Amino acid sequence: MSTEVRRHRGSFWRLFGSEMQLMLSKWRNRIGMGVLALFPIMVTIGMWQDSRSGGMSEAIGGVTNGLVVAMLALIAESAMFLPLAVAMLSGDSIAGEANQGTLRYLLTVPVGRTRLLAVKYLSLMVGAVIGTVIVLVVGAVLGTIVLGGGTSASLSGTTMSYGQTLWRLVIAGGYVCLMLWAIAAIGLFFSTLVDQPMAVTVAVMVVVVLMWILLTVNQLDWLHPWLLTHRMQAFLDVMRDPIHWSTMRTGALVALGYIVVFTSLAWARFTGKDIST
Repeated sequence: MSTEVRRHRGSFWRLFGSEMQLMLSKWRNRIGMGVLALFPIMVTIGMWQDSRSGGMSEAIGGVTNGLVVAMLALIAESAMFLPLAVAMLSGDSIAGEANQGTLRYLLTVPVGRTRLLAVKYLSLMVGAVIGTVIVLVVGAVLGTIVLGGGTSASLSGTTMSYGQTLWRLVIAGGYVCLMLWAIAAIGLFFSTLVDQPMAVTVAVMVVVVLMWILLTVNQLDWLHPWLLTHRMQAFLDVMRDPIHWSTMRTGALVALGYIVVFTSLAWARFTGKDIST
């Protein structure tokens, strides 16, 4: 490996490390992580109270383990809260730097616009993973403490061991991350268009909410397969026995399409953008 290549790689990872440190040091983001952790805590409390009365056990045939808390939290937060977290991070990526006047100085460093954009998107991807992991880990740990680590009922009526349920939960988390990466790509593109982080956050959430609304319009059923929200929660199929892969596979391909299209648009916009302030 040449010295030039090593130097470029070193500058990339230094910039990425600095970006992650900045992301994790902001109190707004820390509070956001706390909010993401709050829902599985609430689910745990609710299921603990329900288990004492036998309601939850009767509802699912008396077979459950604590990982169901993590799955329920993921179902709830993947619809709106996790996309909102990614939308907020997207606003800080390019628009936030432009708003604070630091984007110009970043570009004076011999990093290049393409490499800077790659760092920004990679940090958004990691941020999405962190948010998803928080939901799953908090839910799994608290749920296991309260409900135990026994067998669990699948959606097909069979039972799964704790290890099988845990592995399927990891797959579900990975699928949600891919969906969030697609939303992050949309946010990154919007972030190259304006200089106001809040405008990016609002625009991304408008897109997400609009996708959910369009799913309710039967006259637009031809459009539904192309909406991220159409298969946003297809990860529930991991709880079937055997796992139904077809819907998740199609959803993953659609998400990858969004990522390719919107990162390309972001690159085209950012590399040709006039940054004078």
